[in-house]
Amino acid sequence: MTDLADLTLLEAATALRSGDVSSRELTQACLERIEALEPKIHAFLSLTPDLALKQAEDADRRLSEWRKESVDPPPLTWGIPMAIKDVLCIEGVPTTCGSRILEGFRPPYTATSVERLISSGAVVLGKTNTDEFAMGSSTENSAYGPTLNPWDLTRVPGGSSGGSAASVAANVCYAALGTDTGGSVRQPASFCGVTGIKTSYGRVSRYGLIAYGSSLDTVGALAHSAADLLPIFHVISGHDPLDSTSMPEPVPNIALDDTDLTGLRIGVPKEYFIEGMQGEVETAVQEAVRVLESLGAVAREISLPHTDLALPVYYIIAPAEASANLARYDAVRYGPRIEAEDLRGQYFATRGALFGQEVKRRIMLGTYALSAGYYDAYYGQAQKVRTLIKDDFESAFKEVDLIACPVAPTTAFRIGEHSEDPLSMYLEDVFTLPANLAGVPGIAFPIGFDTDRLPIGMQLNAPHLGEAILFKTTYAYQEATSWHKERPSL
Repeated sequence: MTDLADLTLLEAATALRSGDVSSRELTQACLERIEALEPKIHAFLSLTPDLALKQAEDADRRLSEWRKESVDPPPLTWGIPMAIKDVLCIEGVPTTCGSRILEGFRPPYTATSVERLISSGAVVLGKTNTDEFAMGSSTENSAYGPTLNPWDLTRVPGGSSGGSAASVAANVCYAALGTDTGGSVRQPASFCGVTGIKTSYGRVSRYGLIAYGSSLDTVGALAHSAADLLPIFHVISGHDPLDSTSMPEPVPNIALDDTDLTGLRIGVPKEYFIEGMQGEVETAVQEAVRVLESLGAVAREISLPHTDLALPVYYIIAPAEASANLARYDAVRYGPRIEAEDLRGQYFATRGALFGQEVKRRIMLGTYALSAGYYDAYYGQAQKVRTLIKDDFESAFKEVDLIACPVAPTTAFRIGEHSEDPLSMYLEDVFTLPANLAGVPGIAFPIGFDTDRLPIGMQLNAPHLGEAILFKTTYAYQEATSWHKERPSL
């Protein structure tokens, strides 16, 4: 008999609707799997078993009423156990952002994206591990210890949504919410062999997402396939008056019922195939593009000429926004406090001791870039180049419908491999940063393995608010292949 935790989201939803299984049984199976595997992978920072079982019982009552009354069916997310990245607030549930400076913080409100999931019947299992304040590419920057990759426990799961990606890969939940500021959903999806969607900037409300880079942050999700992600996308997307950057555009009703890609124009940017790139990654991406061509798509090389400037631009803009956003952690309003003789001393003592090294590095970088005499030379120039990067995408999308490229230059690297070299760590995001700077959506999905049997991912980018074509193309690829069905042996 198949372990209930090994079902996909859609398989679990089908079993729930038919009455073959209850939400409580699914939730219990996930909690038992978490208990067995959490000591190995450390995907969670906090668990909410009592809340989850109560939500599951409520979902079962609603499903029972639906079967009797034969009214419109509940959402496919109804009764499905999920995990939430620990940068998204849930009322009364510990939310730390992977930082000691928020240890013990319990928000008085719930993030809109999470609230919409809960309202759609989803069951919350707990909060997943993350690089501190989402600053990192490996989840090694968490103040509570790293998450390990379920495919190889000596490797990182990616970051900063590494806990969410690892929890899905390990089958301890059916899906998880993550956030993507510079690749933080797509890169861990690639490293952990799952599918991750980065939504368009403004598509999903950022209310209740503890900010890192406000002009870059997006809420996304991870699951085993595009078909599993689609019900979550439908639920969490849409305008929110609580978020001034939320787009007042209708959410498309996307149906995945066609694998014919005839006429689809795919651009493959030459700037994304760089010296030093792992050969197996390049080969796998080229083969995945050929699969899309076999389904009717037409691929051709394109140019995104300012790609090489995305990394320096990002590491000026993101730290600048972070230095402003993190100024609120002042040892006065919330979080722990280290006492000192005066208020200034209290600021220095608390922030110096409770912020991690990477967070302090980015605060200093950002403060410098915003300081008098340097603002125009650094931050102002970076914003001008950001516009050029955005223009690159807009020009490309006049010629093609999608852009296909690698997610990262390599597969998952070893724990500690880049710890002493921040620049080498930053380079892991070189292929994902441009989409955040341009505000366009992206999806990452598995397309093969390297010789160490580590997953390889590819990403697709679409025009702003173009998630429909991302889902349809990824669905067609996954119907033609089986990479997304592979699971690690834990």
